[in-house]
Amino acid sequence: MEERGLGNREIDTLIKPVEALIEDGEFWRHQSDGLAIFVAADVFRKFTVPISFQPSTYVSDSFYLMPLIPLFNDDGLFYLLTLKPDGVKFYEGTRYSITDIDVTDIVPSAIEDIAGYDYEPESVKFRVQQGHKGAGVHHGYDKASDDAENSLLRFFREVDSGLMTLLHDNQKPPLVLACLDSHFSVYSNVNSYRTLFPQNISGNPDESDVFSLHGQAWDVLQSHFREKRKDKISLFLQAQASETVSSQIEDIVPAAFDGRIDTLFIQTNTDIYGKYNKESRKVELPEQKEASTDTSLLNLIAVHVIDQGGSVYFVQKEDMPDKTSKLNALFRY
Repeated sequence: MEERGLGNREIDTLIKPVEALIEDGEFWRHQSDGLAIFVAADVFRKFTVPISFQPSTYVSDSFYLMPLIPLFNDDGLFYLLTLKPDGVKFYEGTRYSITDIDVTDIVPSAIEDIAGYDYEPESVKFRVQQGHKGAGVHHGYDKASDDAENSLLRFFREVDSGLMTLLHDNQKPPLVLACLDSHFSVYSNVNSYRTLFPQNISGNPDESDVFSLHGQAWDVLQSHFREKRKDKISLFLQAQASETVSSQIEDIVPAAFDGRIDTLFIQTNTDIYGKYNKESRKVELPEQKEASTDTSLLNLIAVHVIDQGGSVYFVQKEDMPDKTSKLNALFRY
Protein backbone atom coordinates (compact mmCIF):
# COMPACT_ATOMS: atom_id res chain seq x y z
CA MET A 1 0.00 0.00 0.00
CA GLU A 2 2.92 2.31 0.67
CA GLU A 3 4.29 1.57 -2.81
CA ARG A 4 0.92 2.61 -4.24
CA GLY A 5 1.16 5.97 -2.50
CA LEU A 6 -1.16 5.49 0.48
CA GLY A 7 -0.34 7.40 3.65
CA ASN A 8 0.05 5.87 7.11
CA ARG A 9 -3.39 7.04 8.26
CA GLU A 10 -5.08 5.50 5.21
CA ILE A 11 -3.20 2.24 5.69
CA ASP A 12 -4.07 2.08 9.40
CA THR A 13 -7.75 2.64 8.60
CA LEU A 14 -7.78 -0.14 6.03
CA ILE A 15 -5.98 -2.79 8.08
CA LYS A 16 -7.57 -2.06 11.47
CA PRO A 17 -10.66 -4.30 10.94
CA VAL A 18 -8.42 -7.08 9.58
CA GLU A 19 -6.18 -6.93 12.63
CA ALA A 20 -9.25 -7.04 14.87
CA LEU A 21 -10.11 -10.47 13.48
CA ILE A 22 -6.93 -11.93 14.96
CA GLU A 23 -8.35 -11.60 18.47
CA ASP A 24 -11.88 -12.67 17.51
CA GLY A 25 -12.07 -16.20 18.88
CA GLU A 26 -15.73 -16.64 17.92
CA PHE A 27 -14.88 -15.82 14.30
CA TRP A 28 -12.13 -18.44 14.11
CA ARG A 29 -14.36 -21.13 15.57
CA HIS A 30 -16.59 -20.93 12.49
CA GLN A 31 -14.11 -21.22 9.64
CA SER A 32 -14.09 -23.55 6.65
CA ASP A 33 -11.43 -24.36 4.03
CA GLY A 34 -10.93 -20.82 2.77
CA LEU A 35 -11.21 -17.21 3.93
CA ALA A 36 -11.51 -14.21 1.59
CA ILE A 37 -11.28 -10.63 2.88
CA PHE A 38 -11.95 -7.56 0.73
CA VAL A 39 -10.91 -4.13 1.99
CA ALA A 40 -11.23 -0.70 0.41
CA ALA A 41 -12.37 2.76 1.45
CA ASP A 42 -15.67 2.21 3.29
CA VAL A 43 -15.58 -1.51 2.35
CA PHE A 44 -14.82 -4.45 4.64
CA ARG A 45 -16.25 -7.80 3.60
CA LYS A 46 -15.18 -11.26 4.73
CA PHE A 47 -16.32 -14.61 3.35
CA THR A 48 -15.79 -18.08 4.75
CA VAL A 49 -15.83 -20.43 1.77
CA PRO A 50 -15.73 -24.23 1.28
CA ILE A 51 -12.71 -24.22 -1.05
CA SER A 52 -9.01 -24.00 -0.22
CA PHE A 53 -6.43 -21.87 -2.00
CA GLN A 54 -2.88 -20.61 -1.56
CA PRO A 55 -2.61 -17.72 0.96
CA SER A 56 -2.01 -14.46 -0.87
CA THR A 57 -2.46 -10.71 -0.68
CA TYR A 58 -3.32 -8.44 -3.59
CA VAL A 59 -3.21 -4.65 -3.69
CA SER A 60 -4.75 -2.96 -6.70
CA ASP A 61 -7.63 -0.75 -7.81
CA SER A 62 -9.91 -3.80 -8.16
CA PHE A 63 -10.60 -6.89 -6.05
CA TYR A 64 -8.84 -10.19 -6.72
CA LEU A 65 -11.57 -12.77 -7.38
CA MET A 66 -9.74 -15.54 -9.25
CA PRO A 67 -9.48 -17.96 -6.28
CA LEU A 68 -13.27 -17.74 -5.80
CA ILE A 69 -14.29 -18.33 -9.40
CA PRO A 70 -14.84 -22.10 -8.90
CA LEU A 71 -17.69 -21.18 -6.55
CA PHE A 72 -19.61 -19.57 -9.37
CA ASN A 73 -18.49 -21.07 -12.63
CA ASP A 74 -15.90 -23.81 -12.92
CA ASP A 75 -17.97 -26.36 -11.01
CA GLY A 76 -21.29 -25.64 -12.62
CA LEU A 77 -24.51 -23.84 -11.88
CA PHE A 78 -27.67 -25.94 -11.67
CA TYR A 79 -31.26 -25.83 -10.44
CA LEU A 80 -32.95 -28.34 -8.17
CA LEU A 81 -36.72 -28.79 -7.99
CA THR A 82 -38.23 -30.98 -5.26
CA LEU A 83 -41.60 -32.17 -6.46
CA LYS A 84 -44.37 -33.68 -4.35
CA PRO A 85 -48.16 -33.34 -4.59
CA ASP A 86 -48.14 -31.66 -1.19
CA GLY A 87 -45.25 -29.26 -1.81
CA VAL A 88 -42.72 -27.77 -4.22
CA LYS A 89 -39.30 -26.28 -3.41
CA PHE A 90 -36.83 -24.69 -5.80
CA TYR A 91 -33.06 -24.22 -5.31
CA GLU A 92 -30.06 -22.77 -7.12
CA GLY A 93 -26.86 -24.70 -6.58
CA THR A 94 -23.20 -25.15 -7.46
CA ARG A 95 -20.78 -27.84 -6.37
CA TYR A 96 -20.14 -25.93 -3.13
CA SER A 97 -23.41 -24.21 -2.32
CA ILE A 98 -27.20 -24.39 -2.50
CA THR A 99 -29.68 -21.55 -2.06
CA ASP A 100 -33.43 -21.72 -1.52
CA ILE A 101 -35.29 -19.63 -4.13
CA ASP A 102 -38.74 -18.42 -3.08
CA VAL A 103 -41.26 -19.41 -5.78
CA THR A 104 -44.43 -19.25 -3.67
CA ASP A 105 -45.81 -16.41 -5.81
CA ILE A 106 -45.34 -18.16 -9.15
CA VAL A 107 -46.11 -21.85 -8.60
CA PRO A 108 -48.95 -23.62 -6.79
CA SER A 109 -47.87 -24.76 -3.34
CA ALA A 110 -49.69 -28.10 -3.52
CA ILE A 111 -51.95 -30.12 -5.79
CA GLU A 112 -54.99 -29.02 -3.76
CA ASP A 113 -54.46 -25.51 -5.20
CA ILE A 114 -55.31 -27.00 -8.62
CA ALA A 115 -57.55 -29.98 -7.94
CA GLY A 116 -59.21 -28.90 -4.70
CA TYR A 117 -59.34 -30.95 -1.55
CA ASP A 118 -61.09 -33.87 -3.28
CA TYR A 119 -57.80 -35.08 -4.74
CA GLU A 120 -57.19 -38.72 -3.81
CA PRO A 121 -53.65 -39.93 -4.52
CA GLU A 122 -54.60 -43.50 -3.62
CA SER A 123 -57.31 -43.78 -6.22
CA VAL A 124 -57.64 -47.51 -6.70
CA LYS A 125 -60.70 -48.74 -4.83
CA PHE A 126 -61.34 -52.26 -3.68
CA ARG A 127 -64.36 -54.40 -3.16
CA VAL A 128 -64.13 -56.96 -0.37
CA GLN A 129 -65.59 -60.37 -1.26
CA GLN A 130 -66.13 -63.53 0.72
CA GLY A 131 -63.57 -66.25 0.16
CA HIS A 132 -60.71 -63.80 -0.09
CA LYS A 133 -60.44 -63.26 3.67
CA GLY A 134 -60.52 -59.53 3.37
CA ALA A 135 -58.28 -59.26 0.31
CA GLY A 136 -59.21 -56.44 -2.03
CA VAL A 137 -60.09 -57.33 -5.61
CA HIS A 138 -60.25 -54.56 -8.18
CA HIS A 139 -63.06 -54.81 -10.71
CA GLY A 140 -63.43 -52.85 -13.93
CA TYR A 141 -62.72 -49.22 -14.81
CA ASP A 142 -62.10 -46.73 -12.00
CA LYS A 143 -62.73 -43.10 -12.95
CA ALA A 144 -60.95 -41.90 -9.77
CA SER A 145 -57.64 -43.16 -11.15
CA ASP A 146 -58.01 -41.00 -14.28
CA ASP A 147 -59.08 -38.01 -12.21
CA ALA A 148 -56.01 -38.30 -9.98
CA GLU A 149 -53.68 -38.58 -12.97
CA ASN A 150 -55.27 -35.59 -14.67
CA SER A 151 -55.00 -33.55 -11.48
CA LEU A 152 -51.32 -34.41 -11.19
CA LEU A 153 -50.78 -33.49 -14.83
CA ARG A 154 -52.49 -30.11 -14.34
CA PHE A 155 -50.50 -29.47 -11.16
CA PHE A 156 -47.17 -30.18 -12.83
CA ARG A 157 -48.14 -28.09 -15.84
CA GLU A 158 -48.82 -25.12 -13.56
CA VAL A 159 -45.50 -25.65 -11.77
CA ASP A 160 -43.68 -25.68 -15.12
CA SER A 161 -45.52 -22.57 -16.30
CA GLY A 162 -44.65 -20.68 -13.13
CA LEU A 163 -40.98 -21.65 -13.23
CA MET A 164 -40.68 -20.54 -16.84
CA THR A 165 -41.57 -16.98 -15.80
CA LEU A 166 -38.42 -17.12 -13.69
CA LEU A 167 -36.12 -19.07 -16.01
CA HIS A 168 -37.07 -18.03 -19.54
CA ASP A 169 -34.18 -15.57 -19.97
CA ASN A 170 -31.62 -17.65 -18.09
CA GLN A 171 -28.46 -19.19 -19.52
CA LYS A 172 -30.10 -22.61 -19.18
CA PRO A 173 -28.24 -24.42 -16.39
CA PRO A 174 -29.47 -28.01 -15.98
CA LEU A 175 -32.60 -28.54 -13.88
CA VAL A 176 -32.63 -31.67 -11.71
CA LEU A 177 -35.86 -33.05 -10.23
CA ALA A 178 -36.04 -34.80 -6.87
CA CYS A 179 -39.25 -36.84 -7.00
CA LEU A 180 -40.78 -40.28 -7.42
CA ASP A 181 -39.88 -41.94 -10.71
CA SER A 182 -43.55 -42.01 -11.73
CA HIS A 183 -43.83 -38.27 -11.09
CA PHE A 184 -40.69 -37.59 -13.13
CA SER A 185 -42.30 -39.33 -16.09
CA VAL A 186 -45.42 -37.19 -15.81
CA TYR A 187 -43.52 -33.93 -15.31
CA SER A 188 -41.26 -34.65 -18.31
CA ASN A 189 -44.36 -34.68 -20.52
CA VAL A 190 -45.35 -31.12 -19.56
CA ASN A 191 -41.85 -29.64 -19.08
CA SER A 192 -40.93 -26.55 -21.13
CA TYR A 193 -37.39 -26.03 -19.81
CA ARG A 194 -35.01 -27.18 -22.51
CA THR A 195 -32.24 -28.43 -20.20
CA LEU A 196 -34.27 -30.59 -17.84
CA PHE A 197 -31.77 -33.25 -16.77
CA PRO A 198 -32.82 -36.72 -18.00
CA GLN A 199 -32.08 -38.37 -14.65
CA ASN A 200 -33.97 -37.53 -11.46
CA ILE A 201 -33.06 -37.98 -7.81
CA SER A 202 -35.32 -40.94 -7.15
CA GLY A 203 -37.59 -41.12 -4.11
CA ASN A 204 -39.83 -38.88 -2.05
CA PRO A 205 -37.67 -35.80 -1.32
CA ASP A 206 -37.16 -34.60 2.24
CA GLU A 207 -36.66 -30.83 1.99
CA SER A 208 -35.61 -30.68 5.64
CA ASP A 209 -32.34 -32.37 4.67
CA VAL A 210 -31.34 -29.91 1.96
CA PHE A 211 -27.62 -30.76 2.32
CA SER A 212 -28.31 -34.39 1.48
CA LEU A 213 -30.35 -33.29 -1.55
CA HIS A 214 -27.49 -31.03 -2.61
CA GLY A 215 -25.03 -33.92 -2.44
CA GLN A 216 -27.33 -36.20 -4.39
CA ALA A 217 -27.86 -33.52 -7.05
CA TRP A 218 -24.11 -33.09 -7.50
CA ASP A 219 -23.64 -36.86 -7.74
CA VAL A 220 -26.15 -36.86 -10.60
CA LEU A 221 -24.62 -33.85 -12.38
CA GLN A 222 -20.85 -34.03 -11.96
CA SER A 223 -20.30 -36.21 -15.04
CA HIS A 224 -22.40 -33.69 -17.04
CA PHE A 225 -20.10 -30.83 -16.07
CA ARG A 226 -16.97 -32.87 -16.81
CA GLU A 227 -18.36 -33.59 -20.27
CA LYS A 228 -19.09 -29.91 -20.82
CA ARG A 229 -15.44 -29.04 -20.14
CA LYS A 230 -14.26 -31.82 -22.48
CA ASP A 231 -16.61 -30.54 -25.19
CA LYS A 232 -15.19 -27.01 -24.90
CA ILE A 233 -11.62 -28.33 -25.12
CA SER A 234 -12.58 -30.29 -28.25
CA LEU A 235 -14.07 -27.15 -29.81
CA PHE A 236 -10.88 -25.24 -29.09
CA LEU A 237 -8.70 -27.95 -30.66
CA GLN A 238 -10.93 -28.17 -33.74
CA ALA A 239 -10.73 -24.39 -34.25
CA GLN A 240 -7.00 -23.89 -33.62
CA ALA A 241 -6.31 -22.84 -37.18
CA SER A 242 -9.09 -20.23 -37.12
CA GLU A 243 -9.61 -16.81 -35.57
CA THR A 244 -12.23 -18.13 -33.12
CA VAL A 245 -9.52 -19.18 -30.63
CA SER A 246 -6.42 -17.53 -29.21
CA SER A 247 -3.63 -18.19 -26.72
CA GLN A 248 -2.20 -14.66 -26.91
CA ILE A 249 -2.97 -12.36 -24.01
CA GLU A 250 -2.71 -9.36 -26.36
CA ASP A 251 -5.79 -10.71 -28.20
CA ILE A 252 -7.63 -12.12 -25.19
CA VAL A 253 -7.76 -9.02 -22.95
CA PRO A 254 -9.58 -6.76 -25.46
CA ALA A 255 -11.83 -9.69 -26.45
CA ALA A 256 -12.85 -10.04 -22.78
CA PHE A 257 -13.81 -6.36 -22.64
CA ASP A 258 -15.82 -6.82 -25.86
CA GLY A 259 -17.75 -9.78 -24.43
CA ARG A 260 -16.44 -12.11 -27.15
CA ILE A 261 -15.12 -14.92 -24.94
CA ASP A 262 -17.27 -18.02 -24.61
CA THR A 263 -14.76 -20.11 -22.62
CA LEU A 264 -11.49 -19.26 -20.92
CA PHE A 265 -8.93 -21.89 -19.85
CA ILE A 266 -6.39 -20.72 -17.25
CA GLN A 267 -3.38 -22.77 -16.20
CA THR A 268 -3.69 -23.64 -12.52
CA ASN A 269 -1.57 -21.66 -10.03
CA THR A 270 -0.35 -19.08 -12.55
CA ASP A 271 -0.85 -15.38 -13.14
CA ILE A 272 0.21 -12.67 -15.58
CA TYR A 273 0.79 -9.11 -14.38
CA GLY A 274 0.84 -6.02 -16.51
CA LYS A 275 -1.23 -3.09 -17.72
CA TYR A 276 -4.12 -2.70 -20.15
CA ASN A 277 -4.99 0.59 -21.83
CA LYS A 278 -8.69 0.60 -22.68
CA GLU A 279 -8.39 3.49 -25.11
CA SER A 280 -5.54 2.08 -27.21
CA ARG A 281 -6.58 -1.54 -26.46
CA LYS A 282 -2.92 -2.37 -25.85
CA VAL A 283 -1.44 -4.77 -23.29
CA GLU A 284 1.90 -4.02 -21.62
CA LEU A 285 3.87 -6.91 -20.11
CA PRO A 286 6.86 -5.71 -18.06
CA GLU A 287 9.83 -8.01 -17.53
CA GLN A 288 9.25 -7.83 -13.78
CA LYS A 289 6.04 -7.18 -11.83
CA GLU A 290 5.80 -3.59 -10.61
CA ALA A 291 3.81 -3.66 -7.36
CA SER A 292 2.85 -0.01 -7.54
CA THR A 293 1.15 -0.10 -10.93
CA ASP A 294 0.71 -3.61 -12.33
CA THR A 295 -2.50 -5.57 -12.10
CA SER A 296 -3.39 -9.24 -12.52
CA LEU A 297 -4.43 -9.48 -16.15
CA LEU A 298 -5.78 -13.01 -15.65
CA ASN A 299 -8.05 -11.76 -12.86
CA LEU A 300 -9.16 -8.87 -15.05
CA ILE A 301 -10.03 -11.21 -17.93
CA ALA A 302 -11.71 -13.89 -15.79
CA VAL A 303 -14.01 -11.42 -14.02
CA HIS A 304 -15.14 -9.96 -17.34
CA VAL A 305 -15.80 -13.42 -18.80
CA ILE A 306 -17.90 -14.47 -15.79
CA ASP A 307 -19.77 -11.17 -15.78
CA GLN A 308 -20.71 -11.65 -19.44
CA GLY A 309 -21.96 -15.21 -19.08
CA GLY A 310 -18.85 -17.06 -20.22
CA SER A 311 -17.14 -20.04 -18.59
CA VAL A 312 -13.76 -20.11 -16.85
CA TYR A 313 -11.88 -23.36 -16.23
CA PHE A 314 -8.69 -23.78 -14.22
CA VAL A 315 -6.66 -26.54 -15.86
CA GLN A 316 -3.37 -28.29 -15.11
CA LYS A 317 -0.63 -27.43 -17.63
CA GLU A 318 -0.66 -30.91 -19.18
CA ASP A 319 -4.42 -30.64 -19.80
CA MET A 320 -4.46 -27.17 -21.38
CA PRO A 321 -5.74 -27.20 -24.98
CA ASP A 322 -2.67 -25.18 -26.01
CA LYS A 323 0.10 -26.09 -23.56
CA THR A 324 2.41 -23.32 -24.81
CA SER A 325 0.33 -20.62 -23.08
CA LYS A 326 -1.00 -19.95 -19.57
CA LEU A 327 -4.41 -19.07 -20.99
CA ASN A 328 -6.52 -20.18 -23.95
CA ALA A 329 -9.70 -18.52 -25.12
CA LEU A 330 -12.56 -19.86 -27.22
CA PHE A 331 -14.40 -16.91 -28.79
CA ARG A 332 -18.12 -16.54 -29.45
CA TYR A 333 -17.34 -14.86 -32.77
